[in-house]
Amino acid sequence: YMLHKPRGFITTTSDERGRKTVMDLLADYPVRVFPVGRLDKDSEGLLLMTNDGEFANRIMHPSHEITKTYHTWVRGDRPEQAVEKLRLPMELDGYVTRPAEAEILKLLDGGALLSISIHEGRNRQVRKMCQAVGLRVTRLKRVAEGTLELGGLAPGKWRHLSAEELEKLR
Repeated sequence: YMLHKPRGFITTTSDERGRKTVMDLLADYPVRVFPVGRLDKDSEGLLLMTNDGEFANRIMHPSHEITKTYHTWVRGDRPEQAVEKLRLPMELDGYVTRPAEAEILKLLDGGALLSISIHEGRNRQVRKMCQAVGLRVTRLKRVAEGTLELGGLAPGKWRHLSAEELEKLR
């Protein structure tokens, strides 16, 4: 199923340091599930949850290259030029990213709201990409994964995937 992970929760099933985890949002869910992939503590948005390990491994395997789309609020000068650079491969932490799809959704005072779609999903990749082109991320929200869209699902809430959504993911 799909969870709208709010900021401030970590994507893990338990935490020895006592931090809030996505499992705290699912206390009333009748089946033990685990997250498919990750969103860092400061990020929010669409997170798949499942109790099917085989499904999770298929979805997360790099060969599937599921596109992940983020709405990204950034601060910085010249967001137009930065977006052009985001569309090019770049080296981060010793690997070269594939080109991202990036566009400005709205110019804001001192920054912009961007839509950034990536195909890899490495640790903090969107944040690192933005930093590399001179932008500072102030908010990051995953709004789509493959054909799934977060839509109007409220933060902290979850819903089952439809049979059609599951079929498209598979």
